[in-house]
Amino acid sequence: MKKLITLFISVLLLTSLYNCTEKEDIPVDSEIQNFIWKAMNLNYLWQKEIPDLQDDRFSNQTDLNNFLENKTPETVFDALLFEGDRFSWMVDDYIALENQFAGITKNNGMEFGWVSIAEDEDQIFGYVRYVIPNSDAEEKGIQRGQIIYGINGSELSRSNYRDLFANDIYTVDFGTYSVVDGMAQIVSNNQHTELTKEVLTENPVHTVTTKEINGRKIGYVLYNQFTNEFDSELNDAFTQLKSENITDLVLDLRYNGGGSVNTAVALSSMITGQFDNELFTTLSYNEKLNDLIGVRSINFQNQLTTGETISKLNLNKLYVLVTGSSASASELVINSLKPYIDVILIGNKTVGKAVGSITLYDSSNYRRENANTNHTYALQPIVSELVNKLGTNNKEGFIPNFEIFEDYQNLGVLGDINEQLFSKAITEITGFRFTTIYNDLNLSSLGDSKGENSQNNMFIKTKP
Repeated sequence: MKKLITLFISVLLLTSLYNCTEKEDIPVDSEIQNFIWKAMNLNYLWQKEIPDLQDDRFSNQTDLNNFLENKTPETVFDALLFEGDRFSWMVDDYIALENQFAGITKNNGMEFGWVSIAEDEDQIFGYVRYVIPNSDAEEKGIQRGQIIYGINGSELSRSNYRDLFANDIYTVDFGTYSVVDGMAQIVSNNQHTELTKEVLTENPVHTVTTKEINGRKIGYVLYNQFTNEFDSELNDAFTQLKSENITDLVLDLRYNGGGSVNTAVALSSMITGQFDNELFTTLSYNEKLNDLIGVRSINFQNQLTTGETISKLNLNKLYVLVTGSSASASELVINSLKPYIDVILIGNKTVGKAVGSITLYDSSNYRRENANTNHTYALQPIVSELVNKLGTNNKEGFIPNFEIFEDYQNLGVLGDINEQLFSKAITEITGFRFTTIYNDLNLSSLGDSKGENSQNNMFIKTKP
């Protein structure tokens, strides 16, 4: 991995067509726009597909300046995106972006999803997925499974829900969910709680437990983000499971939208262990970068980036709980393990993100060091496609072996044997049959609080 990152950064050190241009040749009011174009010209995965990103599009810096004149950074970036690109984005505050990747956000601790009542209706509702420890939501007694009817007295709708949740302080209006004649209905229950956002650091290793059922010791890990800064905590979780001699593992990625490729490799190495130094994934870039460095391979690992020895379970089968919020690095783990072990998916279809990004800053080599101090814009464009040992990935999302939808009338407790998705995994492992009645009403998800904060992402983290 270190060799891969070194090679990747060495390419970023190469100058694009205009990188040698003197700063004085670039108008001050378009220096961000110039950075955007040049960074995308060199690094963007679909660079060859975008007419305005071609190397011969502009004959000199003056032509590029004229093209960028009177355009905002946002307008320039949006115009350079490939039509099918759902995942590249730009920020005007890279400090906040770096914090998000480290699990640090301004947050009231209530992690939630948004759901549409019906495709042709404006009304939507939210539901609490889980609560971050030591947060305002935990202090106020917010619980998983509560239904969000509105905010500040306004009923949630397709047109207002993002704005309503954007404020640092708001009052949550709770409601009751029911199904009548096959249709979801939400009504207010006249319960209200005011929540305040503050800077929080979330440990993504949320729940680790072992259940002994029918002679099997089943480990369960609820993991909510691939965050480098908590790799040691993740490794500690696997050390615990190993000490408890688990026979099976249920990995809950239902709310995990992705994160670090390094962490995905580490997690997969913890699950297995018998495939040390064998191929985990291969990354390919745009034609320009592929010609310079070729595709690059990443193998299963023995150590974390900190040098800590990875604790390994040596499993040959894995049960993964997934939903429409499982994306990116979550899908990378699934895809890269499939050629080696049995991977059984329970839940509903994943997002379908088989590409990775890197943070690009306005500097001579697009790294954080010596970034332009006149602004804090940064890009998070898609720069690579990732495939497994067999050279395949899944751009449409993984379809579960057992399709089960979360029941908003009874979400259950995460990690409890009676929670619907976990109980199904236990049944498949042990043959023990629960009395659970599975929800068959599949409502359309509109997103979640984590996705709004940091997008579904998979990135290669480099040194500053």
